[in-house]
Amino acid sequence: MDDSTGKYNHGFFWGNNYWTGSITQCSFVYRKDSSNKNVTKVMKNTDLTYINGNFLQASDEMHENPPFIPGFYMLKILLNNTRTLGPPRTVLMGLCLPGSCQLNDIVEMTRNSNSTDNNFQILGVRSPTLNNFSLWKDLTFQIIFAATLVVTLLLISGTGYDLMLRNRSKQIIKKKYSKDLTSDSSSGFGCTTYDLTQVIPEKSSKPNCDVFGVPTGINNNNSDENLAIGPVSSREEKLSVWSELLLFFSTVTNFKAICDKNVGNDTIPSIHGLRAISMLWVILGHTMIVVFKYSDNMELRKVVEKEMLFQIILNGAYSVDTFFFISGFLVSYIYFRTNAKGKLEKLTQGVNEFTAGTYHFFGLVGYRFVRLTAPYLYVLGVVEVVMRYLEQNSVFEPPTQDHINCPKYWWRNIMYINTLFPVEQMCMLWSWYLADDTQFYIIGAIILIIAVRHFNFAAGVLTIFMVSSWATTAYIAFSNNHMPNADDPFALFDKIYDKPWTRLGPYLVGMCLGWILFKTNCKIKMSKIVVSTGWTISTVLILYLLFGLFNTTLTQVAAAAYSSLSHTAWAIACAWVIIACSTGHGGWVNKLLSAPLLYPFSRVTYCAYLVHPIVNRIYAMESDAPIHMSPNSLTTLYLGQVASSYVLAFLISLSFEAPVVTMLRIMSSNKKRDA
Repeated sequence: MDDSTGKYNHGFFWGNNYWTGSITQCSFVYRKDSSNKNVTKVMKNTDLTYINGNFLQASDEMHENPPFIPGFYMLKILLNNTRTLGPPRTVLMGLCLPGSCQLNDIVEMTRNSNSTDNNFQILGVRSPTLNNFSLWKDLTFQIIFAATLVVTLLLISGTGYDLMLRNRSKQIIKKKYSKDLTSDSSSGFGCTTYDLTQVIPEKSSKPNCDVFGVPTGINNNNSDENLAIGPVSSREEKLSVWSELLLFFSTVTNFKAICDKNVGNDTIPSIHGLRAISMLWVILGHTMIVVFKYSDNMELRKVVEKEMLFQIILNGAYSVDTFFFISGFLVSYIYFRTNAKGKLEKLTQGVNEFTAGTYHFFGLVGYRFVRLTAPYLYVLGVVEVVMRYLEQNSVFEPPTQDHINCPKYWWRNIMYINTLFPVEQMCMLWSWYLADDTQFYIIGAIILIIAVRHFNFAAGVLTIFMVSSWATTAYIAFSNNHMPNADDPFALFDKIYDKPWTRLGPYLVGMCLGWILFKTNCKIKMSKIVVSTGWTISTVLILYLLFGLFNTTLTQVAAAAYSSLSHTAWAIACAWVIIACSTGHGGWVNKLLSAPLLYPFSRVTYCAYLVHPIVNRIYAMESDAPIHMSPNSLTTLYLGQVASSYVLAFLISLSFEAPVVTMLRIMSSNKKRDA
């Protein structure tokens, strides 16, 4: 038990604030034996002992239980002896003691153990072994479990039904092939060739999406163009509504759509690569945040922050600006293309301009809400349950108060307004992006609807939004003396980082690019000098934003200007990349970003964004010891986080995202046929 108790051992001045001991070892001090009910018992334990790779011996060790069942307690202490230890430090210390001890007993014993001086202050105590939390009694878990069970049954049924229809289609083709052979041989005509492995799908238009697969037009879905190919059936067979609903959950069809190597006409292929790479960047940044918090050598961060390459992690916020830019681009590009085809007018014939615009607006917003909310709501519930479980059972304290905030404020997430409230009240902290992006989508939808008939006025409104965003950000940064090169990237999270009025610039840049590529039909003639100049300026701008402030001190005015314009400048650099790649001037960059290998990962980006912080937290908080940072371990950890996140993302997408997208696609197609 003493060995299981945490104590000072090493690295205190290297940032080791976790003297956690081992809750796992403490739990095995008392071993239950079903054949012996006595409190004290003897058990034989055979271990193979190796030292430096050399086998020593097999040992038969007698294990005797203590006369009580041990419990584990986490003591939070503030060490305030600044003369010998430097600034006050908060330390978490694990204690393996008799399980009958109450929390107030631990506090009293700790105080009495050091009553002669005042070297520390007890901040709190809790016990992972004394909690009364039960997953099966948790209402949210019950709802999540029931939803998972129902969806699993639908996936199995839908997949089985889909395979049955595919097999039936093959049989129909075989019969028709045999009939044609007989007919052709008697009439003297040549044979008609059929591919017996081909399945004849119903005709459907290919939908589109924005940055995370969010509907941006009348007919949009997860993969930008082809997440849900549609239920498979023979053309001669008409399916009932319930049959089509069941086929929405076909994992065969949906998985093939996610992995489809083709893109639709309304999508720029390089967008896929830009989105997939940005998601890897996001996962890298969030992984490092968790590692820094739960490491036993936190001071290493101060060392690596002085390295040039570490600026890529410190400036990870630009990865989110890339998503905002892509979202704004696809919203604008697809809307203008859809309108040019006359599809929007067919839905609002016979009504005045204001009424038609209102229909378009609520149609777009409603489509997006339905499309986003199914996987979002499910993951939101998972976050609440997981964080409540970890808060009760982990030796570490949770990074945020999701176990408290989610039951209270989940409705703010579903309404996508959580960034309008203090960050201390936010549930699922990383969902701030979804809130901002949805708010930008609403603004963008209004501007686009106006731009169809009043382009100059819409352009003026967009300019006003852009300039006001710059001015607001500069004022907030200046008044708070924000230094982007010296402060923590999240130092003003609640004032600058997550607020929509400070992050709008990249989205509007994307909208402008969407209109430009629509008007030019992605055919812009440029000389070699113009192309070279564009690539040079874009590359220099990206490198400056990533590394330009390294070991640089800005004035207060310059820092405010940088905070205001840097995110928009990043979007402008990305805009050139898309222009060059979509007009035939991308070279190897276009080949990389347009590689079909990246398409599946791009199509599940939305779900990967939702689930990857859960993977980060489970890894860190399920351990009974802090993480030790080193280049090799961090590389391995990051790759494992990426793999785990995308496995979960594919599962969530197949279960909750793809079925909803398929349903919306068919509903949208039916509406257009009716029109």
